[in-house]
Amino acid sequence: MKLMTSLAALVASVSLCQAADISGGVVKIGVLNDQSGVYADFGGRTSVDAARMAAEEFTAKHKDIKVEIISADHQSKVDVAVATAKQWFEVDGVDAIADLTNSAVAIAVNTMGRDLGKVTLMTAPLTTALTNESCSPTGFHWGWDTYSQSVGTASALLDRGEKDWFILAADYAFGAAMTAELDRVVTAKGGKVVGQVKHPLGANDFSSFLLRAQASKAQIIALANGGMDTINAIKQAGEFGIAAGGQKLAGLAVVISDVHALGLKAAQGLIVTTPFYWDHNAQTRSFSKRFQERTKRMPGVVQAATYSAVLHYLQAIAAARTDDGRKVADKMREMPVHDAYAPNGRIRPDGRMVTDMYLVEVKTPAESKGEWDYFKVLGKIPEADTAAPLSASRCPLVKTAAQSK
Repeated sequence: MKLMTSLAALVASVSLCQAADISGGVVKIGVLNDQSGVYADFGGRTSVDAARMAAEEFTAKHKDIKVEIISADHQSKVDVAVATAKQWFEVDGVDAIADLTNSAVAIAVNTMGRDLGKVTLMTAPLTTALTNESCSPTGFHWGWDTYSQSVGTASALLDRGEKDWFILAADYAFGAAMTAELDRVVTAKGGKVVGQVKHPLGANDFSSFLLRAQASKAQIIALANGGMDTINAIKQAGEFGIAAGGQKLAGLAVVISDVHALGLKAAQGLIVTTPFYWDHNAQTRSFSKRFQERTKRMPGVVQAATYSAVLHYLQAIAAARTDDGRKVADKMREMPVHDAYAPNGRIRPDGRMVTDMYLVEVKTPAESKGEWDYFKVLGKIPEADTAAPLSASRCPLVKTAAQSK
């Protein structure tokens, strides 16, 4: 009896010690993204659901660590995002911010997190600046970026002989980065960018941009945009008969909800690079079934990445016995990432989480077996080939890591 009492006291003591290392007695994570604009379905409110799934899975095993998930809509406005993040970090006791759809928003909030020693889990933005000149010791870019999306898709199409490209890009940081990556890889592989045009975020009328692309006679029209911009561009391309005329569309930031919104008749034949597809294996199907039961839809790249990043962050807190941002960030880099999204993930010194990715093609209506059965996997891209080599990195953390070895 005395032994059992002593063991119980020891367990209670360990729990109290662990809880004492959690600021405010609770780990608070904010999901900050676009919930009402062009990217509302890209991550949106269902990205919040994914974060809550990760928290619930974690607390089921770590009952002595409390976790709270909060969320806000930044409306794709940098000033709104910065004001929200400042309130969360400095007043509300938020330990980490996740998602951060919109590259300009992510750069601003990641910089704030770096200065305050707070963790940012960037699962939706694509700009490579986040792991280059804007890198942070407490910032993590999860799974994809403009390099993976442009190099993966372009390389596959160039290898098939599609040499002439026209780029239709969103006019902000993400579009500029994607255009630069595309221009580099197309030229390096013997192709040619025959024209490019920028469009404003949230454009409703793509007719003038698409007519220029059509007139260029390019074999591939690359859509360096996302969310409703991608959906509207593909719909209007169909109205102009672009695909029927022999030109192909390459969606560089297409997520499964885009295909769902378009329908297979409009989206069929699109070639996409993706880190996640719900029907890829037993583990992805298990996670996705739980997600669908909760949200009435299948998870896309951003929702699955948010789940993965939040879960890994929480596991690092448990391992580090603290929610101190800098200590948790160090632990996150030490630990492998293993879940439905990233079966063999690892975090590089620049904060980039790399994992295997897949080249997929949107099925025809005849090939699909039902709702959400949209992709056929053409091949795997090894994780080592999904991010720019560290030798080309402009992140100061890479040089520091190399010197410490």
